[in-house]
Amino acid sequence: MVYNFTKMHGCGNDYIYFDCFKQTIDNPNKMSEKLSDRHFSIGGDGIVMICPSEVADAKMRMFNIDGSEGKMCGNAIRCVAKFLYERDICKKQKISIETLSGIKYLDLKVENEKVVLVTVDMGKAILKPAEIPAKFDGDTVVKEKMNVDGKDYQVTCVSMGNPHCIIFDETDPDDIEIEKIGPKFEKHEKFPEQVNTEFIKVIDEKTLKMRVWERGSGETLACGTGACASVVAAVLNGYCKKGEDVTVHLTGGDLIIKYTDDAVFMTGPAEVAFDGTVEY
Repeated sequence: MVYNFTKMHGCGNDYIYFDCFKQTIDNPNKMSEKLSDRHFSIGGDGIVMICPSEVADAKMRMFNIDGSEGKMCGNAIRCVAKFLYERDICKKQKISIETLSGIKYLDLKVENEKVVLVTVDMGKAILKPAEIPAKFDGDTVVKEKMNVDGKDYQVTCVSMGNPHCIIFDETDPDDIEIEKIGPKFEKHEKFPEQVNTEFIKVIDEKTLKMRVWERGSGETLACGTGACASVVAAVLNGYCKKGEDVTVHLTGGDLIIKYTDDAVFMTGPAEVAFDGTVEY
């Protein structure tokens, strides 16, 4: 079969997008494994299917490099919104998108018929350990001691539709051996569904620097849900203030996150790299 695709990225978090209003994909798990290879195929952090929905303007399905399906992806959903608007599938500046973690609502900033920024209402942060899920006692996981590969860490855990473990350290995230320690967190027994791990340096009360290891994908240049979870964790730890914009510096670019009592809001860019066709 020959499939049409669009390569897109949000802050360097790149996926291969398929318009499933016009074509059908029967085996997205295996397709993601094959097409995500950066040496022998298109290359990306996974694939995204943009599908019809009975409850929203469209439905997003996202698959990681290892073929596992993700419940939510903050960078990908902004790209889906851009695709829907610019390809005339949904010509609205307020768009709803169905995901496995619920319906998300997005506001699009448009200039010259191009979507330049997208703000996503990511919903409320999940803090209860059983709902993250994370095997800790208590009502929240804030500054909890955890031993990973023989070293003690203080961790804060948050779910934004998928689980995140956040570590604050004065060490520059660029200096962390993330390829070594990332998998140890990802597959730790404390996280029955595995976990995304963010290593954070607090620059000031409105600025964080972040590096991320994502379950199923490894290190990525950006993670939207991870940036949201990190700002929530920073507020819980007293580093940032609730209700204020916080800039998160990721390896691939910046995201603006606001954590309120009602929801977490993420604002960032979405870019098209190129269109193509692939035989599979």
